[in-house]
Amino acid sequence: MAGSPAPYPATPYSATPYSATPYSAAPPAAPSPWGEQSDFAAPRGSQPLEGPPVAVGFSPPQAPPAGSTGSSGRIIGIAVAAGLVAGILGGVGGAVLVDQLGSGGALTTGRLDQLPQSSAEAPPLQPGSVAAIADAALPTVVSLAVSGNAGQGTGSGFVLRPDGYILTNNHVISGAASGGRIVVAFSDGTEAKGEIVGRSASYDLGVVKVDRRGLEAAPLGNSEAVRVGDPVVAIGSPLGLNGTVTTGIISALQRPVTAGGEGEQSFISALQTDAAINPGNSGGPLLDAEGKVIGINSAIATVPGATRSDAGSIGLGFAIPINTAKRISEEIIANGESATPVIGVTLDNRYTGPGAKIEDVTPGGPSDGRLRSGEIITSVDGREVADATEVIIAIRTKAPGDEITLGLENGEDVTVTLGVSPD
Repeated sequence: MAGSPAPYPATPYSATPYSATPYSAAPPAAPSPWGEQSDFAAPRGSQPLEGPPVAVGFSPPQAPPAGSTGSSGRIIGIAVAAGLVAGILGGVGGAVLVDQLGSGGALTTGRLDQLPQSSAEAPPLQPGSVAAIADAALPTVVSLAVSGNAGQGTGSGFVLRPDGYILTNNHVISGAASGGRIVVAFSDGTEAKGEIVGRSASYDLGVVKVDRRGLEAAPLGNSEAVRVGDPVVAIGSPLGLNGTVTTGIISALQRPVTAGGEGEQSFISALQTDAAINPGNSGGPLLDAEGKVIGINSAIATVPGATRSDAGSIGLGFAIPINTAKRISEEIIANGESATPVIGVTLDNRYTGPGAKIEDVTPGGPSDGRLRSGEIITSVDGREVADATEVIIAIRTKAPGDEITLGLENGEDVTVTLGVSPD
């Protein structure tokens, strides 16, 4: 939807896009006959959080690429600084030792004072603290190493059910969809082969199954209860560093985000967070103060002009709300696929707004006889929409069979029962 006005004028996505750098330059999937989920040029979006390839044991990279300022570089920098400090301290220690040697080379009878230090025993975990949340959640979080025709990559996920079902992002596992391999690594160091149960490109979600029983599942929260300012904890494997815990707050709700790759595109009404998430965090949980999953970390904003290799946390991360993910994962587990709700129209991708212009109405579809070609949709369920992308995202927060009210430019409100388009 090139040229569409940004819905947030204070931080215009169109003027300085935080930009949809999909995983590849591959074009979006072919338009659906229903229309609204596919045919928009240059929609707003964000960098998906797939990680760099690592060995099956998930060891982090030994050195960053040339010019990189990634975590490996920082670790090396810290090691060098520690070496310099150790050298200085060693010199001071040597001076102390010489000072206590007599002329005959023997130690004097002087005694070094022992500096006070606290006990090595950790204090009890405080309920609701980040440490307590991480301690409870880490056993439910997994890392995924994926290999296939498209190459190798890593991502994150979490245990959805004790009988081996794991939820992650579609873009994490899509590379293994055609004869590839998925290795799931658990927090205790064990690994298991993963099989894809089903994927939803429309929602960027996927379910993987391992042959295990008695796994500890992550408790699910309710994303409808989330408020701006709520504290959150993100857990995953950024840059192959398993079990990484970061913290922040919910910084915005219902943020329209597009993401995806390899010709697949998803539209998300996202939870925005300033918790540090990076490539490799994809599919990992975003937890509330009670340690319950409220979102699936899926994308990050990038600085305008940055390339994919420059992607990293700038305090703008996006998570799929768990209420949406719960419905999609339940459908995938039951049927191997999920259903995408549609109103049965094609939207004009040349229209610059505000609102979304209807190009065609699908005969026999949900809007047949209720909407007409050329009409402009300006709101969905009373919430103003800036462009076609926002209309699609608003529709996908609901399920097939739900009713939705579309406000038109002429002041008319039209209620449509959502149809279904197989994913």
